[in-house]
Amino acid sequence: MTDSRKLTAGVSGVLLAGALAALWWTRETAPNRAPAASASAIDRRLLDTARQLAAIAETPAEQELYRQSSRLADHELDQSFATAVREAAARKPPASGPLQQANARVTQTRARVAADQERIAKLSKTAASNDETTGQLEVAKAQLALDQDEFEDAQLDLARQGGDERAQLERAAQEHAEAQKEPAPVKPAPLPGTETLSGQISAWMELNDRQSRLEAARQQAARHAATLEREHNSLEAILEKKPAAAPAASTDAGDDADLEEDPAAMVARLHNLSDQRKTLMELDRRIQDAQQLAETYKGWSGIVDSRSRGVLHLLLRSVAAILGVLLAVVLLELGVRRRLHDQKDRRRIHQQRFLITLGIRAAAAIAVLFIIFGLPGQMPTIIGLATAGMTVVLRDFIVAFFGWFVLIGRHGVRVGDWVEIKGVGGEVIEVGVFKTVLLEMGTGHPTGRRVSFMNGYAIEGVYFNFSTAGQWLWDELQVTVPAGADPYRTAERIREVVEKETGDEAELAEQDWERITKQYGTRAFSARPASDLRPVAGGLDVHIRYITRGPQRHEVKSRLFKEIVALLHSTA
Repeated sequence: MTDSRKLTAGVSGVLLAGALAALWWTRETAPNRAPAASASAIDRRLLDTARQLAAIAETPAEQELYRQSSRLADHELDQSFATAVREAAARKPPASGPLQQANARVTQTRARVAADQERIAKLSKTAASNDETTGQLEVAKAQLALDQDEFEDAQLDLARQGGDERAQLERAAQEHAEAQKEPAPVKPAPLPGTETLSGQISAWMELNDRQSRLEAARQQAARHAATLEREHNSLEAILEKKPAAAPAASTDAGDDADLEEDPAAMVARLHNLSDQRKTLMELDRRIQDAQQLAETYKGWSGIVDSRSRGVLHLLLRSVAAILGVLLAVVLLELGVRRRLHDQKDRRRIHQQRFLITLGIRAAAAIAVLFIIFGLPGQMPTIIGLATAGMTVVLRDFIVAFFGWFVLIGRHGVRVGDWVEIKGVGGEVIEVGVFKTVLLEMGTGHPTGRRVSFMNGYAIEGVYFNFSTAGQWLWDELQVTVPAGADPYRTAERIREVVEKETGDEAELAEQDWERITKQYGTRAFSARPASDLRPVAGGLDVHIRYITRGPQRHEVKSRLFKEIVALLHSTA
């Protein structure tokens, strides 16, 4: 491994490790996180869970259950706020430290504000008839404003130091009430479509996930109710041990040590008992809300379970349809085998069975794909792409089909024509819609091989048709002039022999060519034999070119050689 690849692999590994660490660090733990410090005594998890479930309340029945669960969780939280605020108000401040000083300052400033308000109330009664009292009233109001500012500053200092828990709770309760007036709209996420197998699987998994979330919410509400019930029972046991009021005097006539409880202490104790009874009632309401919330989630889970069973029914129906298609493929292939079993040509049986089986399996695959994914949404685009793909794949067949029209036209080829296609010559024995079949000729003789060409050569390629009405072609003879003979005289006599033997055919060829050239206004050709002398190592050769019919080429050449040999013998 090169250094660059090692560096790339190392950097990729480090980045992957960092991404996995960040993924673990940012995992979703918000539902189990502790409440904010501003309201440490308040458990908001029930309301948070209820709000999170708004995203899965899709049907009207589910939305109604969501509203009911949100209302119950909100009511439970309100009761929790009320209990926490009352307990914070009854809690005694610390006896020493910065918080004790801050509490003392708040108490002092509160007392001064109360005294200022009482003094203003007294002065207001006599201010209308006494100018001096009016001036004192204005001074008292100014002093009240100053003391109120100092009181607010003392409260803020106490809250900043964390000693005014009641104010924090009241502020949190107010923020919660304002948030409930204008809840953030939540649009439920719809289930995937259930028309296809893939959509049914996605919908079924989504419903199972929703059911799991609802079950977790129900268990959370049940655990919360159990926790509140234990707290209620412990508080109730404590209250049962305390008397409602101390007796003012002993009922025993012989007891002279009767004691009377201080009225202020009794009032304080009774207020404490009253607060604890209120806490018990609020715990009862919170327990009832949590239990009703658990029942609501249970009913909601039942609705989701019913929908899940319906989707599962559709999913099983789609699976059954796929299995039915596969079974039909097996039965059809078995029927094809039995249908073709009686044919004698085994190779043809194999070809037909392969093509039919391929068609059946392709149709089954398309049907299964439609069941799984459904019909494409952009059908025109799909058809266009499929057509373009088929055009590319079947290009040769398409060109061959249009080439067939060229071949059957006026200047095409016919069965029996002598042609040369892509270097292969032969006689045309078939002109089909897609293919042209030749009987190959080698040196003018059939080789016995059938050669097929796609008809596209008529459009894209070049082919030669040697067939007019008489299938004329030029042939050539080569004769060596004997030593001692007159080459010019010999060449002339050979030409005369050839002209005599091919004269009739040359005349017919000229007539055919004349008829063709008249159609296009070109010059007519001469079909008379032509000869020339060419020097070679042993003397001179006579080359004779003559016209003949293609099918009779070798027969004519054999006759000409016979006459030329006789001519040479007579000359010798």
